Amino acid sequence: MITYLIIAVTVGVSLLAFNNGEIMYRFRHWPYAEEREKEYYRWITAGFLHADYVHLFFNMFTLYFFGSLVEKWFAELFPGVGDLLYLVFYLIAIAAASAATFFKHKDHPGFASIGASGAVAAVLFASILLNPTIGIGFMFIPIPIPGFLFGLLYLYYSSYSAKKGGDNIDHAAHFYGAVFGFLFPLVLKPALFLSFIYQLKVYFGSLLG
Repeated sequence: MITYLIIAVTVGVSLLAFNNGEIMYRFRHWPYAEEREKEYYRWITAGFLHADYVHLFFNMFTLYFFGSLVEKWFAELFPGVGDLLYLVFYLIAIAAASAATFFKHKDHPGFASIGASGAVAAVLFASILLNPTIGIGFMFIPIPIPGFLFGLLYLYYSSYSAKKGGDNIDHAAHFYGAVFGFLFPLVLKPALFLSFIYQLKVYFGSLLG
């Protein structure tokens, strides 16, 4: 499965970078260098790097659980090329998340970021589009909440934190990666939005009896 391949490559590259500062330096997302040296390959390569084992674990843990659902949808909708299209979706998601911060920080030499969080957010939000009532749990909270509610909270938090800044986390990449992940499947199959609304209608109807 492509999800497992992405996880394997990401883990392998991240582990190499943990022990090789040159890899981390050459392939991180650094808008200042990208603008001046035209090193736009960083928009992709940064998505395979992580700051530490915890950062790597949580991104790959999330991708493991939600990637299979999205990959299966691509395979069913586009027989024969679905796996490849899913991989393209993931790679574009990395680039889309990087692009968001490129335009914001291309004149700030002190800004750089790494991590698959933007692409993982895209996969997560594609899952929410496909199944808006899917249960998603917060860390240390044993009761999962519906995906659509988690999504709203995630977008609010990412937007607020991106404006606030100061925590050395690329929240803008998370936000735009999530938005990309929700919209990309709709471009391929607009009818998904009707399914999304219908599932919400059924969900709220069951709550109201």
